[in-house]
Amino acid sequence: MEDFDYELPRERIAQRPAPRRDESRLLVVDRASGSWRDARFAEIGDHLRPGDLLVVNETAVLPARLRARRADGAEVEILLVRPADRSNPEDVSGGEWEALAGPARKARPGERLELLGRDGSPAEHSSVQVLDRLPSGGRRVRLRVPGDPREWIAAHGHVPLPPYIDRPDEALDRERYQTVYARRPGAVAAPTAGLHFTSELLDRLAGRGIRRAAVTLHVGPGTFRPVTAERAEDHVMEQEWYRIGGETAREIGETREAGGRIVAVGTTAVRALESAARGWAGGPAASEGWTDLFLLPGAEFRVVDALLTNFHLPRSTLLLLVSAFAGRELVLEAYRHAVRAGYRFYSYGDAMLIV
Repeated sequence: MEDFDYELPRERIAQRPAPRRDESRLLVVDRASGSWRDARFAEIGDHLRPGDLLVVNETAVLPARLRARRADGAEVEILLVRPADRSNPEDVSGGEWEALAGPARKARPGERLELLGRDGSPAEHSSVQVLDRLPSGGRRVRLRVPGDPREWIAAHGHVPLPPYIDRPDEALDRERYQTVYARRPGAVAAPTAGLHFTSELLDRLAGRGIRRAAVTLHVGPGTFRPVTAERAEDHVMEQEWYRIGGETAREIGETREAGGRIVAVGTTAVRALESAARGWAGGPAASEGWTDLFLLPGAEFRVVDALLTNFHLPRSTLLLLVSAFAGRELVLEAYRHAVRAGYRFYSYGDAMLIV
């Protein structure tokens, strides 16, 4: 893993989004020539071709970070990760969840914690019961709230900003830590490459013959988890649920037949597409399921021809994926250029288009 490390000054980590989504910078990396050039995200259409298909992840981030209080007054944070019923992973209306608790020692099985509103005061008739300890170290919990749990979470939950954003969530984050095409609630982290698109920019791209199709992959907290193993192959990926519908599968097939490129918007779209492709026998087809696909240098990419992505943490599974797609040396050289050139890094930072 030391081969996938780089130095990043702390001031390069974006703490807030750009004033406008498409005002971000764009580093365009050409794999064939091993070169790159600086651009603006609003100009992305100049680096795509008519007939290309943008594949976006339409997952939506839940404000799933809840504040709770024990009987002794100690506060506990509960992060709802996914519905406990894995046979129906998109049903966020139920009361039982797999969750993370912090500090975990203060969320013991059998305890009932009082839930707090966004202002820190007790939420009326609202509690969370810790049912069990999971093998992962997380918890299985049951929400006891009045009305529809989805509406309660939307009203009282906090946006689960990444750990490297060193501030509480704000009202702005409810809009900006969400893509403009988010449709299917279930993620605890945004598919950040898509945060740069505005509806107007997507319309302009469509006018140039660049189409868009959607997949779903509900991003879990494993996306921020560093690889602690010395060898990347020893890391165990957390499973995430994905879905590719029949219409998207058809558009992928048509694009390929016409000679267009499949442009994955984000590493999550890559994982959904490449996970599905490993089960395709006679061409693209609708598919869904749980994936722990780990794309390391040397991996075969069966669907994705180009990748739009943000800059990623050192020693992370996402940096490994990007290195698998474009080559470790080229990626790290481009990253070093981005650091020198003042690019903003990570979720609210700038973007890279790899062609």
